[in-house]
Amino acid sequence: METSTQTKTPAAAGANALAEAWESLQQTKPGIRIREAARALEASEAELLATKIGPQVVRLQGPWPELLRRFTTLGRVMSLTRNDACILEHKGPFQEIDIIDAGPRSMATVIGPIESRVFFHAWHVAFAATEEKTDRVLKSIQVFDRSGEAVTKIYLQEKSDEEAYARLLEDFRSPDQSPEQPVSVYAAEVLQGPESEAAFLQEWGELKDTHDFFGMLRRHKVDRYHALEVARGKYTYQVNAKATPQLILEQAAAQKLPIMIFAGNRGNLQIHQGKVRTIRLLERGHNGPEPWLNVLDPDFNMHLRMDLVDTAWVVKKNTTEGFVTSVELFDKQRNLVAQFFGLRKPGIPEKLEWRSIVENLPAL
Repeated sequence: METSTQTKTPAAAGANALAEAWESLQQTKPGIRIREAARALEASEAELLATKIGPQVVRLQGPWPELLRRFTTLGRVMSLTRNDACILEHKGPFQEIDIIDAGPRSMATVIGPIESRVFFHAWHVAFAATEEKTDRVLKSIQVFDRSGEAVTKIYLQEKSDEEAYARLLEDFRSPDQSPEQPVSVYAAEVLQGPESEAAFLQEWGELKDTHDFFGMLRRHKVDRYHALEVARGKYTYQVNAKATPQLILEQAAAQKLPIMIFAGNRGNLQIHQGKVRTIRLLERGHNGPEPWLNVLDPDFNMHLRMDLVDTAWVVKKNTTEGFVTSVELFDKQRNLVAQFFGLRKPGIPEKLEWRSIVENLPAL
């Protein structure tokens, strides 16, 4: 669990100084992405975007469940969710949205070509942005948490409903169109681990559904990475972090085996379900070459920055249909980067082809 603490203003000299610094950085490094620019300027994406409020950018407000529901009116869009090391992008419409009202912990499930799990407690501010490129105009809705980190971004596509987008901007326009965006620092809850490792492992072995795993972690007050360490040799083991992601993707592509990929942040978990086809390892970056492992399919892209992947774990969770096997990637700070599963439907055991891929990964 995370809590917001101290609030700070966009910059000591205000939004104007931040806007000037951003413009100067863009001249020095043409094409630099806003996330990289924010870090270089010791600010956040939300703070930078707010400096553009006016014709280009409009601040939006909730209710966030209603804003999410309105995404279904936009037609075919591109949904982007990321953390520092992994980006998932899906093209298609928002279709079925189920809001689960749990007070401050309300969430939603999105099912369809775009699939995600939405955690509204982390939705703090949103912007509608228009960005002019040399060959096109990009229109988007971008949601941020209290720290100014991007939760999710929805980009209009060629066949999107522009009129529905205009109505959404009008209906959710915030009365606050200030160029300053206050942000808060998140402080992670310190978890000490299970009081009884034996009781924790016993409950792990008695799981009936993979969705019960997070609740088990909360009951025992243990973070995910430490849980994998506790269960090492019984339900988990490490594999080669640098080789594993590419091996999984290439073998799944070669076998035409549908898989699941999960990646996200505190406010949104985006999910890919299906086959992957075009796998490429490329180098790019404004601060020197960065190795990115990519899935480059027509309606799905994944970008995984391999130098930020520190450990990879094989994890087995018991269900009523037998063990379900995942591969989980973590960065050096022990943050979850991405998860891979074999695609399966409820009530159906895991595919043997997926287990074979996992069992042949190079173990440590």
